Amino acid sequence: MKILICGSKGQLGWELMRQGNHFDIMGLDLPELNITDRKNIAACTKDFSPDLLINAAAYTSVDGAESDADTAFAVNRDGPACLAAFCKEKGIPLIHISTDFVFDGTKTFPYTEDDPVSPLGIYGKSKAEGEDAVRNTLPEYIIIRTAWLYGVHGHNFVKTMLRLGREREELAVVADQKGCPTFAGELAGAVLKIAEQFPESGGIPWGTYHYCGRGITSWHGFAEKIMEYARPFFPIRAKKIRAVTTADYPTPARRPAYSALDCTKIRENFAVEIPDWEVSLEKTIREMAEMNKEESAD
Repeated sequence: MKILICGSKGQLGWELMRQGNHFDIMGLDLPELNITDRKNIAACTKDFSPDLLINAAAYTSVDGAESDADTAFAVNRDGPACLAAFCKEKGIPLIHISTDFVFDGTKTFPYTEDDPVSPLGIYGKSKAEGEDAVRNTLPEYIIIRTAWLYGVHGHNFVKTMLRLGREREELAVVADQKGCPTFAGELAGAVLKIAEQFPESGGIPWGTYHYCGRGITSWHGFAEKIMEYARPFFPIRAKKIRAVTTADYPTPARRPAYSALDCTKIRENFAVEIPDWEVSLEKTIREMAEMNKEESAD
């Protein structure tokens, strides 16, 4: 099967490329691919003719979206619409990645796929409208909402905490927002496992799914575990991680106070594994340490 990865340079796209070499796989990203331009999409793919398209491209700056709404909606709404139209024309399915930020965070137990969306900011609104664009254009789609994504490649919370932990003796991290940290490598594995089932089954259960790490924590709890697992491998200076409230740390964009996702549906329909977020984090930090060691040796 031939798979096209859009957004191949991002942390999820990078993992999809790394793990997907048992497929005939091609990755595209800016500046070669502009997902908001249908002619550009067609030109970039005319010699490849994919059997499946995976869209991992997105505008992900939650705060930046508040002052750059045009770009956020272009990439997160209009881009998926163009990709879905391309897939419909070619008669191929689309796996599209979305976010927990489509919810407003007022629940106190994990969100299911059937819960109504009510995003708080431009980023979440643009992603919610991107989901609708896919649903309204293409019958053969899988939308996967994920949360608190991090990985060994790209910019993310884990890397930021590791940097700050080496620079400062005390950190302040928000403790009243709760969610599910998700390792990009494991999300990529789940996406590819779903892709493997496409050629073998005529009854793919199309629709919207959730995938995130198992277990719920706060950003503060997440940061504490990052430091705990990093200390054996990195020169961590931070001795204290102070818990603060969202009100203590104002940002341009409002964030959901609770955005844990119920992943029952994806487990039951596609038999994907969902590891505990702490186990995944420890494994990721070990991999980061190994990569850091190799880079130092070079």
